[in-house]
Amino acid sequence: MFRNPEIVLEDLPDMEDLEWQAMHPRYARRIQLERLIFTFIVLAGSVVLQFVLGSRLSPSVPIWVLVIILALPFLGWPSISVPRRGYVLRDKDIVFRSGVIWRSVTAVPFNRVQHVETSSTPLDRKFGLANLQIFTAGGSGGDLQILGLGADRAEKLRVYILDKVGASIENH
Repeated sequence: MFRNPEIVLEDLPDMEDLEWQAMHPRYARRIQLERLIFTFIVLAGSVVLQFVLGSRLSPSVPIWVLVIILALPFLGWPSISVPRRGYVLRDKDIVFRSGVIWRSVTAVPFNRVQHVETSSTPLDRKFGLANLQIFTAGGSGGDLQILGLGADRAEKLRVYILDKVGASIENH
């Protein structure tokens, strides 16, 4: 017979009491390098634009100076945001948190997982990183994506989750 007992809210674990696993230490530098490349391209374009349209575009502050000023927080943000990301692997689910200003916590139960994959860009591979994407039943895309894991850790998590999914299917 189906039973659905009531759960006392005080018995639920507090998210702050969990032992959060951090992203790989090189992940912030990888994001900063990607942003530095992007900033360099924008800066080069603004310098070319300044020279091509020099006399017609005569602002009091050159465009490239504005690009540099705006680039500083853009390049520094990963040092603030990456340490606030983390995941917890529990018996029946995986929980991921992110965000500095707007915080988000996502839990994906293993019995809802349909597919798990790892991926990496050339820049990820240069830093020894990979991304884990978890797809659940009824989802149109990846329901949870954890970026910035070590390549070996991402693969171990993928195998572990697939083993858990197989175990939950066998128990039904």
